[in-house]
Order: sequence, then structure tokens, then C-alpha cells
Amino acid sequence: MTIRGTLGLLMGSIDGEDVYVTAGCTQAIETTMSILAKPHCNILLPRPGYPTYALCASLENVEVRYYDLVPQNNWQVNLEDIEHLADQNTIAIVIINPGNPCGSVYSIVYSYDHLKKIAETAKRVKTLVVADEVYGHLAFGENPFTPMGLFSSITPVLTLGSLSKRWLIPGWRLGWFVINDPNCAFKSPKIIERINKYSDIYGGPATFIQAAVPKIIESTKEDFFMNTLKMLKKNLDICYERIMEIPCINCPYKSQGSMFVMVKLNTTLLQDVSDDMDFCYKLAKEESVILLPDDERKKEVILLGIGDPTAHSCFQTTNAAKDAVVESLLLDKFNGYSPIPGLPTTRK
Repeated sequence: MTIRGTLGLLMGSIDGEDVYVTAGCTQAIETTMSILAKPHCNILLPRPGYPTYALCASLENVEVRYYDLVPQNNWQVNLEDIEHLADQNTIAIVIINPGNPCGSVYSIVYSYDHLKKIAETAKRVKTLVVADEVYGHLAFGENPFTPMGLFSSITPVLTLGSLSKRWLIPGWRLGWFVINDPNCAFKSPKIIERINKYSDIYGGPATFIQAAVPKIIESTKEDFFMNTLKMLKKNLDICYERIMEIPCINCPYKSQGSMFVMVKLNTTLLQDVSDDMDFCYKLAKEESVILLPDDERKKEVILLGIGDPTAHSCFQTTNAAKDAVVESLLLDKFNGYSPIPGLPTTRK
């Protein structure tokens, strides 16, 4: 089976023609921003959120407007913000689920109405949803992960993802974006042409990585994923317990997924610390511990990591993934350039 067909099945019987392979999810973000951008447009991004979206938007001269996530309500989307911010020039609403960096998980069990309302709000303001699901299936709390594509009959959904987090292979740089649009409200020959032209210019992942994907997905055992979730949950519990013992910080929401924890800093309990930026700088200088201040909110919120595969040796990919890449490297046809530049080769 082709890589696009395999990824389509992975995401729930999606037609392979609606799957586009990219060099990591960052290129998927770049591609999405490029095909959606138009003069005087804007995009709605979550706050707090993933900063690469704002960076890619600035490169395409897309105005960024931030809507808030509400920590007291499990970091759910403030739908009133979206109604207020959106206008006729809004090209998309970006949803990150599981949340990066909040650790929230919108699920069909506990958040079905919320997910549906996001789609209905997008339809009402006449735009589409970009669903960043890089941490899809890395949900270890009470809320199981639910893909936004389930609501694509209400409004078109562009789903972004990658192998890096679920298979713990961040350096392999293989991602994708998927057009979920059963009513063909967004998908058109012009859009497909723009995607293909962009792909021809910027190329895609290494051919031997592409060749290995079907075997990686088909051969990985379920216990690999379960062990990963157990490790993330264990790390989270340890982190959360220690946080609750520290007087100057608290955790308003215990993460349910992804690899992060958001904590709030009380600077009134600290000497010679003015804000979260100052705290992180001094902690790094004195203890060589690196934390990430959330500069977007400017409300003394700090981000902690609980499962970065590049930093923790306990997170290792499956042998099936390693074997698949070695096997594809040994095939002569994947040792050179692909016969056609860019992503169209993945249709073969």
C-alpha cells in the first residue's frame, strides 16, 4: 500500500488522495498557511499555543489574532472570543488537541458538545478549522482523544500530524496534512493545484523514510503505545505531586495528554523575582534547569516538559520502526533522488 493510503487508514478510512506528506509537521503548518493566505487575511490562534503558527503566519503576511483558552474550564476554547475576532478575512481557526502546551484533551466522551460547537462556530463565521493533532492518541488521563475530522460535515477540517510523537521519532521528519471535507466546500481543483505546486517547490521527507512508513504503522504492536502512555502518566504524576509541594507555584489543571504541564508562578512568595521571565532566567543561571515562560499570556505561566524523546533515554521508538528504515535503505531505488520532485511521488 502507498504511504498516503496507509496514513489515510491510520486516520480512519480517509481517501489517500486527501493525504499530503510533509517533512515533519512544521512543513505541514507552512503548507497550510501558504495555501490559505490571501491579501489582508487573518488567522485565529489559541493562547497559549504553539509559536510556530505565528512565525509561519508572519512569513505569509497573515495577521494573527489570539483567542483565549480557559484554564478554569479544562483549557477549553473561548468561543465568544472567536465570534468577536473573526471577520470576512479570517482564513482559519487553529485548534491544538491534545493541547500544546496546555495538556488538555478534547474528547467525544467529555467534550463532544464543545468540539461540535467549535465546528459550528467556524461554520457560522464562514471559515474552516485547522486541527493540529501532532499529539493525537497521546492521551493518558480520563479523556480519550477524539479527532476533529469527525465534525468535517459541519465545516471543512485540515488535520495536521506527524510520526514524531506517537512513534517517538522526532528527528525522522515525517508529517502530513489531511483534507477532511466530505461536502467539498473547501477542496477544489485550484486548491489541489496550489498544494501540488508548493510541494514541488519545497519537496518532502526523505524517500527512504516514506518507504518505511507503511511497515512502521502495520508492524508496531499496541503494547508499544500502551507503554509510552504509562511512562508519560507516571512522569506526570511525579511532576504534579512535586509541584503541589512547592509553595510558589501551582497547577490549575493536571494534564490529560501531550508531553507538557502548565504551572502558575506566585512571584509574591519569591525574593528578587519580578516575573516568570526573570524566574526562568535565574533558575537556568543558578541551577541549569530550563523552563519555558509563556510570553503570549504574560500572566506568570510556565511550561514544564514530561516526555521529550530527545531528552529522556527511557523514550525509545519501536524496533519495527528501526527495522523498516534499515530495510528501505537497502533498496536501491530509495538511495537517490525521487523521479518526480516533491510530494506527488507519494501517490505512486
